[in-house]
Parts: sequence; structure tokens; C-alpha cells
Amino acid sequence: MWARSVRWLIWPHSYGHRARTIQPVAPASVTAPSLVTTTADLTVLYDGGCPLCLREVRFLKARDASARLAFVDVDDASYEPSAWAGISYRQAMARIHAVRADGTVLKDVAVFREAYQLVGLGWVYAPTTWPLLGPLVDRLYALWAKWRLAITGRDDLETLCACKR
Repeated sequence: MWARSVRWLIWPHSYGHRARTIQPVAPASVTAPSLVTTTADLTVLYDGGCPLCLREVRFLKARDASARLAFVDVDDASYEPSAWAGISYRQAMARIHAVRADGTVLKDVAVFREAYQLVGLGWVYAPTTWPLLGPLVDRLYALWAKWRLAITGRDDLETLCACKR
């Protein structure tokens, strides 16, 4: 019951509308940096089975006129951790990760901060760098990451990881 209530608060139009389908985001054309040359400044690893993640990816893609972002669905069967700084399926599903063009790995709110900066909306996440607000936002994201699967009506992380074996 709690998860349904919170899900409605976060994504109101999904509550009670099971017939609504979410079109999957097309897989990124980049599957491994060593195999394909990419001009993306940041590659975001996202959960293609999460409706909220898909919504965020669609939003960022629509704003990314300069193609500075690339997206890799970690829930796709072809996801290969070794191609993405060794970030395992479990790690990527537990919290958001991104890889810069230089190989630097970003996690958590830093991913959103950089992605939004690259699409010209850096001001949205700029307050997350403030001394008092930043740690609070980091803690809120940690809570979100912990409960994301339950809130979106998905299996828990252990079950998802068992299915990937």
C-alpha cells in the first residue's frame, strides 16, 4: 500500500492506469567504448525496465541537441560490464552511474548534475553543490535508490540479479 501511495506522488499518471504502455528507449548505439567511437561527453547507464528511468532518459535525449550524452540500458541482455568501467549489473541497478569520455565514473546525484549541465539545465542541480543542501540531497537520493524498485513495482535487487545469472 505504501509503495502505491508513494508511486502516485512521484508519478501520478501511472496510478491506476495499467493500460498505459511505456515505449522502451531505443538501445544506445554505443555498446562498448573500445568498439565504437563516440562523441558523447557522458554515457549514462540506466535501468531500461524502470518507467521513471525511461522517462528521465527521454527527457534528457529530447534536450540533448548537441548529442553530448549517450545512454546504455544495463537491463538489456547485451550489457557488458567490462565495456563500462567494470560497473556490474548489481552496481548499476543499485544506484545510477555514468562514464565520462575520459573514463571517469560518476555516481548518484553527480550523474544528474553533469547530465543536466551538458544539456543546458545545470542550474537545476546547481544547488546540490551547496554545503548544506548537497549532503541532504545525497541522503535523499540514497533513500530513493534503496526504494526505487519497490516504488516502481519491480522485483527486488536480489531477484533481478538472480534472473541475470
